[in-house]
Amino acid sequence: MFVRSAPLTVGAALALAEESLAAAGVDSPAAESYRLLGHVLGLGRTELLLRRADALTDSQRFEFLSLLARRSRREPLQLVLGEAPFLDLTLAVAPGVLLPRPETERLVELVLEELDASPPGPGDVLLDVGTGTGAVALALKHAYPQAEVWATDVSDTALELTGRNARALGLPLVLRRSDLLDDPEVAAAAGRAVALVSNPPYLPESDRDVVPPEVAAEPPQALYAGEDGLAVARRLVARSEALLRPGALLALELDPRNVQAMAAELTGFASRRVEGDLAGRERFLLARR
Repeated sequence: MFVRSAPLTVGAALALAEESLAAAGVDSPAAESYRLLGHVLGLGRTELLLRRADALTDSQRFEFLSLLARRSRREPLQLVLGEAPFLDLTLAVAPGVLLPRPETERLVELVLEELDASPPGPGDVLLDVGTGTGAVALALKHAYPQAEVWATDVSDTALELTGRNARALGLPLVLRRSDLLDDPEVAAAAGRAVALVSNPPYLPESDRDVVPPEVAAEPPQALYAGEDGLAVARRLVARSEALLRPGALLALELDPRNVQAMAAELTGFASRRVEGDLAGRERFLLARR
């Protein structure tokens, strides 16, 4: 005889998720429980608290438990949800493309602070090298809708995803496939740019065996950059030094372990400084050509 399972309430679902995620070693099991259930039900944290006694429908229960199982296997939360917040934007994400991170939001904020005295407008170029989901480029276009914003990547998958996000948000970008600044059109754009921004691969190869499962699930070509993590950044800096016009901004996100080493190598720039992330770790390098 078929026996219908007991209803799963919002409160019970949250408790189940928190227990499961904690057992799996997830850092913030309570917060992520709300994110998972809120995604399924279309509710915010406060609404979930107010509706703890409500029962999930069968379809909601199935979807929630499926997402919980994926996250309990340490699949990145953004991939489980299919989206990631970035400043004021919500971006679609996909396997094979680096996921947006809160640290990179700070990179954009620092760029906006640098450009605030003379906001980019028509004819001004902003260049995001290694765009991934398009997070940086789209945030810049959102802030400066009249500027010409370029988004480049060596990955066709990343460029396709960036294009999808740009269309969904109504923020047009110039998309180009390029290995850093090697494409002639991208090199020409760099020569006209008021700012070149990049979150390049910056982890040393030795990190491959020690990163958390969530990071290990991301594309290695977007993470690792040689013995000291600076192989890609050095190439980008060398080309930027040759191409950027005087006064143009170069803004990089790097590993706190290697950002000072990179700063010491920026001998061809008029000024340079290192900034910290929200946790106080030195992570960002800003230089003026």
